[in-house]
Amino acid sequence: MSLDRMDKRILKALQKDGRIGNAELAKKLGMSATACWNHTKRLMEEGYVKEVRAILDPEKLGLPVLVTVGVVLDRSTPESFAEFEKAVRDIAAVQECLLLAGEFDYWIKLRVKDLQAFNRLHANTLLRLPGVRQLRSFFVLNEVKNNPELVVE
Repeated sequence: MSLDRMDKRILKALQKDGRIGNAELAKKLGMSATACWNHTKRLMEEGYVKEVRAILDPEKLGLPVLVTVGVVLDRSTPESFAEFEKAVRDIAAVQECLLLAGEFDYWIKLRVKDLQAFNRLHANTLLRLPGVRQLRSFFVLNEVKNNPELVVE
């Protein structure tokens, strides 16, 4: 299905505020509440909207340290990738894990309380992930831009 102009406007608005009510969204976009609901429901049913959730402040939750970790596995096989991916999904501190082409096999983004917490996670968990040959850690000094919004054209 292709997106029409109104679908795109709804998606943009929901990215800005996923908590907006249907009546308020309809008013903001200049359409009836019924038409707005029909568009929104279809967008959700067809998977354009994967989920709606709150974005929490990591500092207020005591997780101010953002670390990215480049991972190199000892083998590049579908089995070793699957085993690594299964294990990394269970690590609560990991926010993202991306399979890459290039210098690293995976790039992990994680949040921790402090350097000591990262050291424990590194020693007790990351180094013990299946197939890990090398880890390179990078401590983020400043998040210049962290925007989960997608461009909807």
